[in-house]
Amino acid sequence: MRPPFLSTALLAASCSFLHTAHRKMAAAAANPAAVRRAEELVGREMSGRDASHDAAHALRVRDLALSLAAEQGLSSPDRLLIVELAALLHDIGDYKYTKDNVEDMSIVQRFLEEVGLEEEQREDIVAIITGMGFKNEVSKKLNEEPTLEFAIVQDADRLDAIGAIGVARCFTYGGSKNSALHDPKVLPRDNLSKEKYMSKEEKQTSINHFHEKLFKLKDMMKTEAGKKRAEKRHMFMENFVSEFYEEWSGRA
Repeated sequence: MRPPFLSTALLAASCSFLHTAHRKMAAAAANPAAVRRAEELVGREMSGRDASHDAAHALRVRDLALSLAAEQGLSSPDRLLIVELAALLHDIGDYKYTKDNVEDMSIVQRFLEEVGLEEEQREDIVAIITGMGFKNEVSKKLNEEPTLEFAIVQDADRLDAIGAIGVARCFTYGGSKNSALHDPKVLPRDNLSKEKYMSKEEKQTSINHFHEKLFKLKDMMKTEAGKKRAEKRHMFMENFVSEFYEEWSGRA
């Protein structure tokens, strides 16, 4: 039997609870004013994007990152501030939304200076943002063990790329680029280089993105909390893609 839909009142109460829980976690941050300004910056800079990489995505990644940090025992206000700001700001300069297809960190770097963060904190946040993308691991392994802050923010971003929300984001982005849902003649690419993965010239289908990236993320999680959560989301995607092929072929 299909479970009943949540009532409007229950949904509102749930959202209120999550918001309160987040504010309690965020209250431990060392610079709440910087966090508020980062939220405002995200709202301004990402407001015109498609829903796959909009402000709501950044806020979800922030909430996931703080939740993972709590599970991993990270409680230092200074370290939580690095996690929260990196999560909020991680997609502002995303290469997919720049004219020259190059990551642009200028807005983020200027912001971090304006809010008065120490140089070491700024460097840590920039290092997380510039190093956490799938494109950096698509053809090589990391040269050194990442910091816990890096691992938490990266896992949070990858969790938002899989599961039910990941499915929705995949097709939303594909639609924004006029990509086909599926074309049996266009096969998923193997052994992608960083350059090929980032290329805007080579057309691909939305369903191929599951094979080229999304199905790989579960085994690329770095924190124990991230690995645990990824299992359920990964299974959801597998079931979805299996059903997709059944329906596409007319078998279902």
